[in-house]
Amino acid sequence: MEGLRLEFHEMGLDDRMLKALADLGWAHPTLIQEKAIPLALEGKDLMARARTGSGKTAAYAVPVIQRILTSKQTVREQAVRALVLVPTKELGQQVQTMIRQLTAFCSRDVRVADISSTADISAQKPILMEKPDIVVGTPSRVQAHISAQNLTLSSLEVLVIDEADLLFSFGFEGDLKILLCHLPKIYQAFLMSATLNDEVQALKDLVLHNPVTLKLQGSQLPDASQLQQYSVKCEEEDKFLLIYTLLKLGLVRGKTLIFVNAVERCYRLKLFLEQFSIPACVLNSELPVHSRCHIISQFNHGFYDYIIATDEHELESPASSSQKSQGKGNKKKAGKSGKGKDKEYGVSRGIDFHNVFNVINFDFPSSVESYIHRVGRTARADKPGTALSLISHTELSLLEEVERALIGDASDCVLKPYGFKMQEIEAFRYRCRDAMRSVTKQAVKEARLKEIKQELLNSEKLKTYFDDNPRDLQLLRHDKDLHPAVIKPHLKNVPEYLIPNALKSLVNPLYGRKRRFRTRGVDGMRSSFKKNFKTKNPLKSFRYSKKKHTEKKSSKS
Repeated sequence: MEGLRLEFHEMGLDDRMLKALADLGWAHPTLIQEKAIPLALEGKDLMARARTGSGKTAAYAVPVIQRILTSKQTVREQAVRALVLVPTKELGQQVQTMIRQLTAFCSRDVRVADISSTADISAQKPILMEKPDIVVGTPSRVQAHISAQNLTLSSLEVLVIDEADLLFSFGFEGDLKILLCHLPKIYQAFLMSATLNDEVQALKDLVLHNPVTLKLQGSQLPDASQLQQYSVKCEEEDKFLLIYTLLKLGLVRGKTLIFVNAVERCYRLKLFLEQFSIPACVLNSELPVHSRCHIISQFNHGFYDYIIATDEHELESPASSSQKSQGKGNKKKAGKSGKGKDKEYGVSRGIDFHNVFNVINFDFPSSVESYIHRVGRTARADKPGTALSLISHTELSLLEEVERALIGDASDCVLKPYGFKMQEIEAFRYRCRDAMRSVTKQAVKEARLKEIKQELLNSEKLKTYFDDNPRDLQLLRHDKDLHPAVIKPHLKNVPEYLIPNALKSLVNPLYGRKRRFRTRGVDGMRSSFKKNFKTKNPLKSFRYSKKKHTEKKSSKS
């Protein structure tokens, strides 16, 4: 079967794009790319479901670029020919980066613009006046530019909706329906999604015309040989104890994403880890979009090992809809809690974090879709990964719901119990409680304010400087200590007597070799030196010889 696979050079692609694919190191197309690209080049509408990390972005980007290159051979007029709709700003920047990589050798012929950022609409007007070939943005942002007459879609040839299962849940249903009224009658459309729910079916009826449906990979997550999923039943204090032990003793190795359900929990966990000198970045909806994208970029380049990310959208969307129907007093409260949060934030959805070895659900997600999107950040592109979920008694019903969905999806895609004996790390509990006492509500509040002020400064005030000095941007770090809590120096190091015997060989691979090394010596020199030194050291032997002193006297006489 391997010999029957369709390769990139057999798809009739432009030579410049084939060269860009070679530069990216893509020797063979993924399954979704192999199936979707030829169908898209034939002009058919597509609805594709493939798991996260399977290469969906390139599956639609390649045929879109090819179509633009082909049409430019006959039509010279510059116009917006493709529109890519995404649910979040972070995903918008990622799509723009991918398209720029694919058009590295034809950038003059195919130009792309990302308008999903929070920049003022008037500031983005000059970009759209140049009529880029491909526009990437969120539905609300695209609709705002159409209303301001900055963007016209009369010449549109291709419409792409990426992560289609999230557009309605992010509240874009109204914007999308208005947006469709501005599209021409005939255009090609692609719907790409990790899950196919009722909302995606509704979008299919709105957008697609006689589509080809691709349901690739029976499971929405990789199988057990690639992705290992574990769960630990533990209460609130034990969650902090376990995360401290796993990170401090190096039991979790490699780049790790830690998900929580609220912004306040995000900072509480960061301050807790700071007590033990474990640096971590924070990603949440309150940070400026430039800072969020920069953190993701640096994480992908290996600057940080740990990111604590919030996935609060799943929890807030039902609450916000119910609060709207309540009285004025509740409206004030809801407005205050949502102040400063970016509704188009989402790092657990569609973002390609590079080489993530572990995903830890510190707080268990509130839906099956959210679990799939979180865990999908690891085990991408045939690389192995591990997902660990810490579950309290209040989250057991959510765990059962996820397990039912995964068992129905594939029999080997199940959360196994993580064989960790909590009594082995009981000696660390007093340290954990000591650190938690320092992380008060006031400390969390101060940390939250300090981080936001610091990131706003980095994002806005220094933006012009970094535009002129891009190399200095690499020196800007986001995992610095916030220090509103009292840091106790003794918590930084782990005494050897606290480490369980079963873990000593993992924590310190040289454990047990020291005595053998000392007795053996180096070519007999070290052991003989220590032996002689021990007999001659009066502080250890309590013996003092006057031999040398008498020899000096005799030599003088």
